[in-house]
Amino acid sequence: MDDKIEINGFCDEKFSEVKEAFAKNFEIDGDIGASFAATLNGKFVVDIWGGYADEAKSRPWEENTIVNVYSTTKVMTIICALMLVDRGQLDLDAPVAKYWPEFAQNGKENILVRQIFSHTSGLAGWEEKIRAEDLYNWDKAVNLLAGQKPWWEPGTKSGYHAITHGYLLGELVRRITGKSLGTFFKEEVSGPLNADFHIGFGEEHDSRVADLIPPDVPQKGDPGYVEVDPNSIYSRVFSNPLLTTEETKTRE
Repeated sequence: MDDKIEINGFCDEKFSEVKEAFAKNFEIDGDIGASFAATLNGKFVVDIWGGYADEAKSRPWEENTIVNVYSTTKVMTIICALMLVDRGQLDLDAPVAKYWPEFAQNGKENILVRQIFSHTSGLAGWEEKIRAEDLYNWDKAVNLLAGQKPWWEPGTKSGYHAITHGYLLGELVRRITGKSLGTFFKEEVSGPLNADFHIGFGEEHDSRVADLIPPDVPQKGDPGYVEVDPNSIYSRVFSNPLLTTEETKTRE
């Protein structure tokens, strides 16, 4: 076992069990590096970090280390869209095509904005085969979604829009404000709050980013292995494109 990980930062003694649980993640569950913070009535009661920012354990996890948080970004995206709802610029009961005319193709003329929010639009993934680099081409990604047919009758089922959700809501934000989702979020949310959360950032932040280290995935014959139908919606969503944690280490 490695040397005991030092936990840095501040923890109110009333929340000492949080710090103990955090430390156990390193000692028992194999965490390499992590941070955790919590506020109560606007004040930090826990703000701790420890470990390393890479698998080789050559970079310490520091106070200002940041990391890709995957679908937590959906929350930030929804906040932006709901701000537009609150301002009367986006109507949950209006057709998406009211704001995004090109969306009215292939039976999507009547899909409502609220059906995008609720993962019931039927656009859980891309029909056309795409690559990871296509995700960095915003226009291509949203134009493909605008042109394709829903995978089920909109509003009748819910299916996790794992990757498309940000593009669909983000395009509504862009159509209404003229700004990219990342720019709107920075100007209207993270900037005013002085929050260190980014939807896209410059190279000046690269050195602060921790690597993501994936868990071992059970292979066929291993305990816990589950066979998945390659034609299922699940497979279609998560294999097109196939994303690995290595992708999060690239500048793109």
